[in-house]
Amino acid sequence: MQRIHSQPFSISSLFSLMKDLYEITKPKVVFMLVITAIVGMVLAQPSLPSLMLIVIASLGIGLLSAAAAAMNHIVDQRIDARMAQTYNRPIAKGRLSNGQAIAFSLLLAGAGFVLLYFEVNPLTAWLTLASLFGYAVVYTLVLKRLTPQNIVIGGLAGAMPPLLGWTSITGEIHPHALLLVMIIFTWTPPHFWALAIHRKDDYARVNIPMLPVTHGSQFTKTTILMYTLLLTLVCILPYLVGMTGKLYLIASLILNFGFIRYAWLLKVKQDKQLAMDTFKYSIWHLLVLFIVLLVDHFVYF
Repeated sequence: MQRIHSQPFSISSLFSLMKDLYEITKPKVVFMLVITAIVGMVLAQPSLPSLMLIVIASLGIGLLSAAAAAMNHIVDQRIDARMAQTYNRPIAKGRLSNGQAIAFSLLLAGAGFVLLYFEVNPLTAWLTLASLFGYAVVYTLVLKRLTPQNIVIGGLAGAMPPLLGWTSITGEIHPHALLLVMIIFTWTPPHFWALAIHRKDDYARVNIPMLPVTHGSQFTKTTILMYTLLLTLVCILPYLVGMTGKLYLIASLILNFGFIRYAWLLKVKQDKQLAMDTFKYSIWHLLVLFIVLLVDHFVYF
């Protein structure tokens, strides 16, 4: 890692620092997490929750999620520096020091926890903090380096936001909220393994036991296909228990058949671009699915 040289204060250096701090929060990932949390909030009760409560809970969950992302950058900096896709990250490149990143992540985590604890409820605060620990420590520091099933086990932390959103409104854990968690939990492996196939050489170079590295790309492609079939079944459950209406059922089937199609093409075709195409589709799949959950809640038929 490059040595960080002290520079005289200037507007441009302050802007660069803020830009790097913003980057280590993984804003696109946090945005997705907050969207799924908001869906959990809205689905938690028949009428629309207080807008102020939605904003405060979203901010608290977003701050703790951003802190977890920053901690991920800190823990993975040596790995990031050796991977083609991540070598230019602020900490790996030396633009941010460990001290700056740690202080920033602790500030975000502290602010998010206090906001949730005092302005939302203690249950949501502790669950969100547990999610941070699960991602930044259990997954990043332990599972990622230990087992090819890392993303399956560690994916639970990333699947928590709908439950966090639900508890922020009701103060209790409900089976319907756990169904939303189950959807993201089942979606995560095929989503991430598609990216892992694309980055297989990078992971092999840094000795990270991702499934394509330990079991080969073809095995991983078959596993992705199996998970997309399982995901289709899991996505039907909200309709079967009366949680959603036909709009959600139809949309989820269309989205999941699209995911299955990508997974099948990935398995049978020798096209390197298909892994990244499958990964990109999976992002839109989850985003649209949760937006449909939101719309369906108000037009239930």
